[in-house]
Amino acid sequence: MDKKNALRAGAVVAGSSLMMLLMSSPALAGARDDGDDPGPGLSVVQTLGIYVALPLLIFLVIAGLVMVGDKSHKQQKRS
Repeated sequence: MDKKNALRAGAVVAGSSLMMLLMSSPALAGARDDGDDPGPGLSVVQTLGIYVALPLLIFLVIAGLVMVGDKSHKQQKRS
């Protein structure tokens, strides 16, 4: 019975994903609007810095703060 439910769930997810892709309209990024004034594009280094390095740095800072807070809490309990 598990295989039948898994197959049904997979079919529902695949069908709904396909319908969403087919029904969504294109972004029409090629057509410019009145008053549209895009800035200069980003270089590869800038893109990687903004979308890869910066989130990793933020994650590491938050993880470090959590670890420091957890260690100080454990040291106070032992004393």
